[in-house]
Amino acid sequence: MKTHLWLAAAALGLASSAAAAEITVDNCGVPLVFDTPPQRLVVHDINMSEMAFALGLQDRIVGVTGITGWYKTSAEFDAARGDIPELAPKYPTIENLVSATPDLFFAGWYYGMKPGGEVTPDTLAPFGIQTLILTESCVHLDKERPEASMELLFDDVLRLGKVMQVEDAAATLVSGWQAELGQIEAKTADQPKPRVFLLDGPADAPFTAGKHAIPDAMITAAGGASVTHDLDTSWGRSSWEAVAASNPEFLVLLDYQNGNGAADTFKFLQDHPVMAHTDAVKNGRWIGLRYEELTPGPANIAAIQKMAKAMHPDQF
Repeated sequence: MKTHLWLAAAALGLASSAAAAEITVDNCGVPLVFDTPPQRLVVHDINMSEMAFALGLQDRIVGVTGITGWYKTSAEFDAARGDIPELAPKYPTIENLVSATPDLFFAGWYYGMKPGGEVTPDTLAPFGIQTLILTESCVHLDKERPEASMELLFDDVLRLGKVMQVEDAAATLVSGWQAELGQIEAKTADQPKPRVFLLDGPADAPFTAGKHAIPDAMITAAGGASVTHDLDTSWGRSSWEAVAASNPEFLVLLDYQNGNGAADTFKFLQDHPVMAHTDAVKNGRWIGLRYEELTPGPANIAAIQKMAKAMHPDQF
C-alpha cells in the first residue's frame, strides 16, 4: 500500500511539474500553449526578424521568409542574420515551412499569412507547427481590437521572450525602450502637435496608416497627430482630397531604398494637383523612414526619435 501511495504521489508531482512547465501567451485573444519551449523557429519579415535578433534567438532560428523579395537589408541586419537561410523571398508556402521542420512560425496577417490563404495557423497545425501572430495584425480578423499603442511592440517582444524562455532579455529591452520614449515625450509634451500624414509611395489613392497600425502610435509618441487617425483599419487607402483637406504640416514617407525612395515620393507630392498646396509640401517638411522602422520592431524607437527631432527641432 505504501508503495502504491508513493507512486501515486510521484505521479501527481510529475503531473504538477508538467503543468507548471506549460507556456501560455495570448495570441489575438486566444491562448497559445506550449508544453516545452520551441527549439526551431521560422520568422517572417524584416521587422519580426529584428525582434528575434534583439533577443539573441539566432541559434534557434532555422529560417526567415519575406526579406529579399521586397527590401534592401542593412549591414547590421545581415550581420545579425549570419548564415540563417531565407526559405522564401516573399510569402512562404506550406512546403517552404514544412521543409525546415520548425515548431514555431512567427508571422502575422498580411505579414506572411493571409486570411483564407495557404499558410495559416490552422493549415500549419497538422504539421506540428504553432503560429505566434503579430499583434498589430490581429485587427484583420477582429475588428473590435483597440487602437494602436506602443504596447503592440512591447507586448510582442515580451510574448516572444516568454515563449522562447528569454524573459529577462525581453523585459530589459522593453524597459529600456520605455525609458527612451519617456525622455522623448517629456521634450515634446508642451509643444504644439503638427498634423502628420504618412504615405507609402506614389499611387492613385494614398496608402497610409490608420488607427490600428503602429505608425499612428509612433506619430503620437513623437509629438504629432496623424491626420488619418480616424481611418478604421491598420494600413489602408484614403483619398487625396481628404488628405489635402486636413492640410498636413509634416510628412512621413516610406523609403524602400530600391528605386522608389522617399525623395521620389516627395517629388510626386510637389507635382500633385492638390497635395502641392498643403503646408507640409510647400514648406518641405518631411522625413523618410524604412519599412522596418514603421512596422512593429526594435527600429521603432529610433524612428520615433528621428520624427520628434524633425518635427520639434528646437527641443532636441
